[in-house]
Amino acid sequence: MGTIFVGSEAVARGELTRGRLRAAYRSIFPDIYQPRIAEPSLYANTVGAWLWSGQRAVITGRAAAALHGAEYVDEDSPVELIWRNNRPPHGIVTHNDRFADDEVAAINGMAVTTIPRTALDVGRYLPRGAAVAHLDALARATGLASEHVQPHIERYRGARGVGRAREALDLMDAGAQSPKETWLRLLVIDAGYPRPRTQIPVLEPDGFPFAYLDMGWEDMMIGLEYDGEQHQADRSRYVWDQKRIRKVRRQGWLHIRVIKEDRPRDILDRVREAWNRREREGMVAKMAA
Repeated sequence: MGTIFVGSEAVARGELTRGRLRAAYRSIFPDIYQPRIAEPSLYANTVGAWLWSGQRAVITGRAAAALHGAEYVDEDSPVELIWRNNRPPHGIVTHNDRFADDEVAAINGMAVTTIPRTALDVGRYLPRGAAVAHLDALARATGLASEHVQPHIERYRGARGVGRAREALDLMDAGAQSPKETWLRLLVIDAGYPRPRTQIPVLEPDGFPFAYLDMGWEDMMIGLEYDGEQHQADRSRYVWDQKRIRKVRRQGWLHIRVIKEDRPRDILDRVREAWNRREREGMVAKMAA
């Protein structure tokens, strides 16, 4: 009997009495238990969901992405399974989808969609912003590129959500280091700005980088960065960030810092001001020439 197990099977084998099962363990899905003292986790829920299917389903979506090493998957995310069951319990989402043998891998003894098929399903079933954020994280963890998923796009052409997946994959960028960076990137793209480059190196005079900007436009020398709470809570990091930004600005960059309290309209106003400034400078330089 493992940490996550089928309760009725453990009782039938004599490993537990029903009283002990009720007292020391809690049900996470019908007939699937874990110790009451155990902390809830996405991994435990994933194992439990797979056991609930009779070990016959294929794990996909966010849970599969987390198994492949992607970060920023909420611990309470529902576990998505490729499995024919129209009435899954709370916490499990089932997709009655086709899949090929080459789209399934084994992780810790469980059937899990491969990285490209996981990416396809994330793009198909999540809203655009969430899909791109999870795809960014998956790409960062695994080296996934959109061309790796193209054979699956062709294989399932016309299936529900494939067009949405194609758009999300086109927007995927492994340079994003957090969901908020993904959100910020999509904000400026949707406002009509050229797609920003991520992880832009800013070089010392000797040619070695002393900083990497979250994103921006190199030709315009406009940098855009999202400062999470960890930047402010860690004093040494905060001090370094301040010194780094001063140095970046001394090199001629227009640097825009964004924090969670900033409203989208205010962020876009600051981006527009930076672009307008660069365009004015360009006009002045052209007239001087």
